[in-house]
Amino acid sequence: MTDQHWLAARFDEQRPHLRLVAHRVLGSGSDADDAVQEAWLRLARSDSAGIENLRAWLTTVVARISLDMLRSRGRRTHGDLDDLDELEHQPLTNGDAAAEVELADSVGAALMVVLEHLTPAERLAFVLHDNFGIPFDELGPMLERSPAAAKQLASRARQKVRGAESASIVDATTHRRVVEAFMNAARQGDLRQLLVLLDPDIVLDADAAAVAMGAPATTRGANSVAEMFSGRALGAELTSVGGAPGLAWTVAGTTKVAWSFYVDGDIIVQIDMHADPVTLDDLDIPAASRVRSGPPDPQVC
Repeated sequence: MTDQHWLAARFDEQRPHLRLVAHRVLGSGSDADDAVQEAWLRLARSDSAGIENLRAWLTTVVARISLDMLRSRGRRTHGDLDDLDELEHQPLTNGDAAAEVELADSVGAALMVVLEHLTPAERLAFVLHDNFGIPFDELGPMLERSPAAAKQLASRARQKVRGAESASIVDATTHRRVVEAFMNAARQGDLRQLLVLLDPDIVLDADAAAVAMGAPATTRGANSVAEMFSGRALGAELTSVGGAPGLAWTVAGTTKVAWSFYVDGDIIVQIDMHADPVTLDDLDIPAASRVRSGPPDPQVC
């Protein structure tokens, strides 16, 4: 057997695991196949003799390819929904039959839809750590971030997943209408309308960069959130944030702050405020939304 044939045989041993990783991250069987094929091409071009742990090396490669594919989509889609039944019943390959069954049952069509609300980096961190048990010291390099930053991404994703699982998934038209109504009420200082749109127990979380601009890290309750936005949001524009309707504030054509909204029916149940440049890049905010600038208002926008 030639070295190339030996390498191909070892790759084929890892193929089911690699496809499952890609499929969980991307939500699409065809995209997963493309990611795995690209991983093989990179392996074939590499110096395989220097690879100590082929499974770990290939998992990292597939993870990075999947992350690039998510970012290049420009918007989050729901993948190939016809593939989800296959995904739910696809066996894992970690050797623990009980764990394989539990994990296969844990990711269904509903969760795959929820994952579409995560940024690419959040999605990868959540899937690889929570579904595959990859430690953060290995996950960090995959994301080109520190282990602490990877842990934060997974934690944020986990909170979003739990919040979305407890709320109804609304269609994009309803989501957009609610966010637009919120924006208009905020601009007009219509405190009563803001309270109508907000869940009484709403939570607004701001990332560290937003906190550095003057926003509180966490704001709880409809009254507090409504007062924060009332009479403000003058520079915010309705746009796509992470593939869903949201708001973004721009200065000189550069997005400075963005808000993700989680909607249950006609009510906003959670808002995330993003100001970290890496996160803003992950959110794939359309360039068209970066044309208009607005007045500085670090408390909100």
